[in-house]
Amino acid sequence: MLLTDQHPHNKSIVCSVLGVPNVGKSSLINYFLGTDLSIVTPKPQTTRNRIHCILTIDRTEIVFVDTPGIHNSNKEFNKRLNQQAKEGIDGSDINLLLIDLTKTLSDQFIAFSKTIKDKELAKTWVVFTKSDIIPNPEELPLSMVMDKAREIIPSLEKFFVISSKNGNNIHLLTGEICDAATPGPHHYPRGEISNKNQRFFATEYVREQVFLHLRDEIPYEAAVVIDEYSEKKSEILGLVSYISATILVNKPSQRGIVVGSKGSMIRDIGTKARAKIEAMTGGKVNLNLHVKVAPNWFKNNMILEEVGLHRAVDSSRVWRKR
Repeated sequence: MLLTDQHPHNKSIVCSVLGVPNVGKSSLINYFLGTDLSIVTPKPQTTRNRIHCILTIDRTEIVFVDTPGIHNSNKEFNKRLNQQAKEGIDGSDINLLLIDLTKTLSDQFIAFSKTIKDKELAKTWVVFTKSDIIPNPEELPLSMVMDKAREIIPSLEKFFVISSKNGNNIHLLTGEICDAATPGPHHYPRGEISNKNQRFFATEYVREQVFLHLRDEIPYEAAVVIDEYSEKKSEILGLVSYISATILVNKPSQRGIVVGSKGSMIRDIGTKARAKIEAMTGGKVNLNLHVKVAPNWFKNNMILEEVGLHRAVDSSRVWRKR
């Protein structure tokens, strides 16, 4: 492809960000971008969709593919999450496999290899995360760990020890990625920082607050869909976004918990989500939230498609002809 409308020295690279749930994938990408683009909560499986996040350094475009945490499960919902992660591997130049230093290292390599099974990987760099929590991480025998890990995942190459909290050694990782980039046109030449639109992130920011505010079992049985998203210009307020969203829950008892006493919980969720959406849009946001009981929504093909979780290769649920 000829660089007819781009600088001839442009380079690009695609890096999939992989790992087991709650290993710090979204936190790392947010540190790279300098903004809270991907939602982050202390709960595993916060990320549900594959997202392209774009960082441009000088003439080098880095496309980070944020993926759901890979894990073993026979549930249809989890199969679709894994499919999102596996599709993130396709077309990547480098896989960044994140390994949490605060947990058993070998278990994470084994869990990852079992889930991807025989899928052929591009060159893979190991990124050991959360070094700020470990005393003297430089003394860990990580070279020996890598030797053992290569017996499980042969495509492993080099490794990095980083912290997304204090930024330790992230500049080394960024420099190596830029050096590995190849000459070619930028995929997102107009300054985009993601392949997803504002409607998608509005959904994510509402769901993030559901995860942060509610007890353990509810977030995993909750989804958010946008019913209406429109924008109007006001002479006084400028650009105003009007958003109506529905929080889907699995059981009738969960609806009352999400709404809260006299609407206190859903009001708090809306207030916090609205602030993040306004920071994204740069204008005022009118956010209207509803709660709907949709029993077993995570087994419903129509709802799964609506929230961006398409059928996996090993899906057990298929569309039925009438």
